Amino acid sequence: MTLFEVWAPEKTVRLVVAGENHEMERGDDGWWRCDVPSAGPGSDYAYVLPEAKTPLPDPRSRWQPDGVHGASRVYDQSAFAWTDQSWTGRQLPGAVLYEMHIGTFTPDGTFDAAIARLDYLVELGVDLVELLPVNAFNGEYNWGYDGVCWYAPHEAYGGPDGLKRFVDACHARGLGVVLDVVYNHFGPSGAYAPMFAPYLSSHGSNPWGDSVNLDGPYAGEVRRYIADSVLMWLRDYHLDALRLDAVHALVDHSAVNLLEQLAVEVESLSAHLGRPLSLIAESDLNDPKLITPREAGGYGLHAQWDDDIHHALHTLLTGERQGYYGDFGSLDCLQTVLEGAFFHAGTWSSFRQRIHGRPVNRQLTPGHRFVAFLQNHDQIGNRAVGDRLSALLSPGLLKVGATLLLTGPFTPMLFMGEEWAASSPWQFFTSHPEPELADAVRNGRRREFAAHGWAEMEVPDPQDRATFERSKLDWAELGKAGHAEILDLYQRLIALRRSRTELSDPWLSKVEVWHGDQYVVIKRGNCVVAANLAASPQTVSLRSVPTKVLLATEPGVILQRDRVELPAESAVVVAAR
Repeated sequence: MTLFEVWAPEKTVRLVVAGENHEMERGDDGWWRCDVPSAGPGSDYAYVLPEAKTPLPDPRSRWQPDGVHGASRVYDQSAFAWTDQSWTGRQLPGAVLYEMHIGTFTPDGTFDAAIARLDYLVELGVDLVELLPVNAFNGEYNWGYDGVCWYAPHEAYGGPDGLKRFVDACHARGLGVVLDVVYNHFGPSGAYAPMFAPYLSSHGSNPWGDSVNLDGPYAGEVRRYIADSVLMWLRDYHLDALRLDAVHALVDHSAVNLLEQLAVEVESLSAHLGRPLSLIAESDLNDPKLITPREAGGYGLHAQWDDDIHHALHTLLTGERQGYYGDFGSLDCLQTVLEGAFFHAGTWSSFRQRIHGRPVNRQLTPGHRFVAFLQNHDQIGNRAVGDRLSALLSPGLLKVGATLLLTGPFTPMLFMGEEWAASSPWQFFTSHPEPELADAVRNGRRREFAAHGWAEMEVPDPQDRATFERSKLDWAELGKAGHAEILDLYQRLIALRRSRTELSDPWLSKVEVWHGDQYVVIKRGNCVVAANLAASPQTVSLRSVPTKVLLATEPGVILQRDRVELPAESAVVVAAR
């Protein structure tokens, strides 16, 4: 017997199971329910609303085998044969993250194909694999941010069992798994939940769609819809963390913000499961309140992405200053973010034309609560042609950037292929089957970049399958000249970070930075990191006596009494007294 339930407080609902109609009974809570003795795992079902022309999938569907427009299928979460009973979890402090998109990580683009590459990630030395969104969206391939079924893994990737196999295989190798989840909007096609109930807000929209109803009439059940999804991913799929997409687009004027509610419920689940569970926010607010413990008046999330660190590194290495990069690019800026996480911290933002952000308390806020990166899906994919840093920088500066990232006090994250300077771009791609939506996405993308000086036909067509195929990693590059040496450096940097206590020490108050003409020095306890960004050798003051070189990105480093001579575009990590 299966109990079917759906929330529709202002509608009349009928159930269809395996082609047979069933009447449902409405409860006082606005939920419609029906027991069907003949139904069980594998049964297809859908709901009928008066205004809908066809039966609709379940807003809480766990399985959409025929896509987001098809019937839902009953899925038994307890049936999977897990082998990770000894898994004790993976915490963020001290970890290195690796962001991947299942569809482009391998040629086949499935969970099972990605499993075959996990031993490589272990050898690289990362701790947590972060998946771009995998919940069901319309079409075959997509970045994942157009998801509409917030409980169902995308069928083309391998569906619910495929995701479980992937997580189980990661845990068997000591890798934790982070999943990117999107609760700030529904995708443009197949979003049937708002037809059942007031899931959307009267507050208006954000850049990606209508805002979600978090504080209006019936908001309690909408918040429950999100919270139950969060708990499901962590509990039923054994995930170790979730990355919450663009939380600044969650409009919530409730006394208890949704983010705080999620932090409380996840902490309870963590205590029950006996392993650490983490919530990581993507936020444009530069507000440390998100990651401040609840005891100190914050929301209690575990970490947040830090775009300011990316912007400081990217602009310094590339020289780019357009758009939101305008305030970044100096060594003073790099010093500010290395010592205090945010550049805009109650300071003027020329891009926003206002004061932005709030300072981080360096004495109390550990650096591991900030996820730092040289590259990620947004910062590559939202460029006109999806070009990586490997297309913009010399090998020397690529190595300098990697050294500054992986020896910093933050939680570092790599984007798939970065570690071998992959030559494949990572472009914006969609596969909307509706011609009007496809045209809207294609034309909108081209107009956006035409406004910045790009010829429209130079911008890849997101609907062209070739755009998707170009974005797949070329694993044949691994052992080739120009790639193997970068991979070797990333492996050595991660190993060094793990072997030296100073380099995983998260306390910002212990970080000391100074700089001169095109060089920067970062003191991390008894380790000193020096980077020369100039195209010629430089002698750099270390303010302490170096005892040995722990790692150098180029040969020819010469240690002197209290200084080091660095080759052009190089970095070094030394032990110092």
